[in-house]
Amino acid sequence: MAEQMVTIYVMGKPYEVPGDLTIMKAMEYAGYRFVRGCGCRGAFCGACGTVYRTKDDYRLKVGLACQEVVQDEMYLAEIPFFPGNKATYDIEDLKPTADAILSLYPEVFRCLACNTCTKACPQDIEVMEYIQAALRGDIAKAADLSFDCLLCGLCAARCPAEIVQYHVALLCRRLYSRHVAPAAEHLKNRVKEVHAGKFDSELADLKKMDQKELAKLYNARDIETDD
Repeated sequence: MAEQMVTIYVMGKPYEVPGDLTIMKAMEYAGYRFVRGCGCRGAFCGACGTVYRTKDDYRLKVGLACQEVVQDEMYLAEIPFFPGNKATYDIEDLKPTADAILSLYPEVFRCLACNTCTKACPQDIEVMEYIQAALRGDIAKAADLSFDCLLCGLCAARCPAEIVQYHVALLCRRLYSRHVAPAAEHLKNRVKEVHAGKFDSELADLKKMDQKELAKLYNARDIETDD
């Protein structure tokens, strides 16, 4: 049976593409070459945030180009990134409190609890819930709920309060890691061993290997399983 073709528009120009392709693969099928705005191609890196709309629907929609499947009469626009102002700070000077969050991202006060951010998330993360946790000063909860965030920016692209949720999430995870979570003793010991030069000879041997040797060594490594 002939492959079903659909019409998509890239920056206003129409293209006929197979209807079972993702936006990224459809654009490549149409002749576009991705140099930026792509990465893992498996919905893990968040680099391919895309804005689109469909016929007879005024609403702008967002998605990851490597994840979203094309639709007939889909209108696509390429943008270099999703704008989101990022605060600068020294994590050592901050305390794991709501005041720290609000001093750097006061727009969190404007949260309408509309849940638009959660609906936009390609990872199905409870974005609104972690923002509310940050407002309460529950840094551990915010860090836990946002753990799988890709920093793709789709949440901020849809937020009517102009909150940059993914930057707030990153701040919460950093606060939790630095000031809340107990220090891992085995990690501190390993860092001491690295500084003491325990692994210098092994690293030197690795640097001498070519790509084929490194790949063979990598594939033969011990892998932890759930069993």
